Amino acid sequence: MLEDQAQALKPIVKEILHELLLQERETLTDVIYEVIEDIALAKAIEEGLHDENVSREEIFSLLAE
Repeated sequence: MLEDQAQALKPIVKEILHELLLQERETLTDVIYEVIEDIALAKAIEEGLHDENVSREEIFSLLAE
């Protein structure tokens, strides 16, 4: 009986998710951009752990240019 109910609910859940994605497309896009940004930041941090350290003065001199 439970299996029958699950099968009956499956198309309803699919339709609800489809409508939600259509209505909240902008929000979903924002979330995807945030995830990509977080992945890029994590990779940059990981790469930075293996590079040599740079002094504070060197950084500020580059920013001043």
